[in-house]
Amino acid sequence: MNYKLAFLIVCMSHLTFGQVKVTFEEVLIKNDSIELPGTLSFLKTRIPLIIWVHGSGNVDRNGNQGAIVKANYIKQIRDEINKNNIAFFSFDKRTSNPKNFKFLKGIVFTDFVTDVEKVISHFKKDTRFSKIILVGHSQGSLIAMLASKNVTKYISLSGPGESIDKTMVKQITAQNALLGEATAAHFKELKETGDIKEVNPFLISIFSKPNLPFLKSWASYNPTEEIKKLTIPALIVNGTKDLQVKVEDADALHNAKSSSELVIIENMNHVLKNIEKDTDNMKSYYTADFPISKKLITTIAAFIKK
Repeated sequence: MNYKLAFLIVCMSHLTFGQVKVTFEEVLIKNDSIELPGTLSFLKTRIPLIIWVHGSGNVDRNGNQGAIVKANYIKQIRDEINKNNIAFFSFDKRTSNPKNFKFLKGIVFTDFVTDVEKVISHFKKDTRFSKIILVGHSQGSLIAMLASKNVTKYISLSGPGESIDKTMVKQITAQNALLGEATAAHFKELKETGDIKEVNPFLISIFSKPNLPFLKSWASYNPTEEIKKLTIPALIVNGTKDLQVKVEDADALHNAKSSSELVIIENMNHVLKNIEKDTDNMKSYYTADFPISKKLITTIAAFIKK
């Protein structure tokens, strides 16, 4: 695939934190017909730059999804990270930008990887930043591993420690053992043949025909194998209140790459908020009222500044 040269649309604004002004730039990066508009923010130049790599779903640059998920967690992290003299760039994932919808037919997992590679290529040419750090959240943990060739450091936040087929089998089995068996059989057939002849009607939303190429490509990657290939410093972070990715996943990634740093944060959930009461865990997905984990910010900043 030939990729058109990324281009930049800059609309500068400023926000004051105390006596220091944060500069914001609107940046549009293109991967062929796919548009990836994002926001770059920084206090000054010649500082490290974080490029954020999204989790699954139609996540926008701020960490929201449509009219339902309004956690705003990426925006909250941006604001805190900038205070630590670290620049930050996040973009609207290709699946969240309506302009891209007509180009999403037949999408595969590596399309997300090439999007990130295009973003990295753009900022490698920007001499205002001293180094690039990829921060991959959830599904983005694996995407960032695969796209990390030309960056300085890698951070995994709530990253799964096994291939997606094994994760989905476990999740579905916990709800219904028979459907878990059917899920395992469907993934086996998909990986062997590239298709599923007859899908269990209770699983059709997962294994619909348009989803099969993406699921097959995603399931072909094992995070514990991919992380072994990294030759750059790596930080692995997970929260004890994460309902989607468990501490055991972080342990598996760390064990696969023993040189990595492992940090487990008490009371942090999957959208990286500090959750004191279990009843607030799911609520934090739907509102920005819950604070980002302070320990997460200090952990990221310390790792980047080493």
